[in-house]
Amino acid sequence: MNPVEICVFLGKSLSPLFECSPAPIEGVRVRTPMMYPDGGIVDVFVLERGEAYTITDFGDALGWLQMQSVSRGLTKRQNALVGDVCRTLRVELFKGQLILREIKPEELGDAVIRLAQAVVRVSDVRFTMQPKRIKTTADEVEGWLQGKRIQFERRVKLQGVSNRDWTVDFQTETKRIAMIFLLDTSSRSAVKRITENVLAGCVDLGYLKDRNPELTFVSLFNDTHDIWTDQDFRLVERHSEIARWSRPDTLEQILLAP
Repeated sequence: MNPVEICVFLGKSLSPLFECSPAPIEGVRVRTPMMYPDGGIVDVFVLERGEAYTITDFGDALGWLQMQSVSRGLTKRQNALVGDVCRTLRVELFKGQLILREIKPEELGDAVIRLAQAVVRVSDVRFTMQPKRIKTTADEVEGWLQGKRIQFERRVKLQGVSNRDWTVDFQTETKRIAMIFLLDTSSRSAVKRITENVLAGCVDLGYLKDRNPELTFVSLFNDTHDIWTDQDFRLVERHSEIARWSRPDTLEQILLAP
């Protein structure tokens, strides 16, 4: 199959959140809905090799991970963690690349998802590089909720109608139940992907509102980074209530509304 045919084929086995296009040099680039910890987009590449296919990240995962290290190298423990990820997801580590080989056409969709998951898991090794935990915006929100004595759960996993699993940053319960998506990045290039991901999550989980009229979705923007535009807010406001972290009083009004 040529690149266009591969894209058409993948489009039948992957959700619309995966964007496929011919790669600059060879094969096909699949832009996934998965992200690196800093909000960067995870891409994987599909290459035709005879009657089978190879899927690779072209070294992006390890390259990104090494960029997070002051020494630009990984410790013995970190290399062991990367190896564990590869063994668990049955991915080959070859010359710095995460690779799946000898993939049959009918296996392409599942293999793309598996390799993208491996990229995310490898990038998560970054957190072992931080000797002292850095307080995140999510930590600040958690502290604020505790101070307001609002009952909550953090990182709640829910399944959408598409059978995709979604992670809601906070689920609060007062007189109503609120599912809070935290939109937090300092990278303008990541804004579109993050807002589209929240929109997709609200739509896919929308059936929960049909079951419980007291439930609401909240898009909480960390607007301390001056990178959000009116268009970003409009994209999600039809399916969620908008709150800005610079105005926690607005968030409080939403959560405590009768």
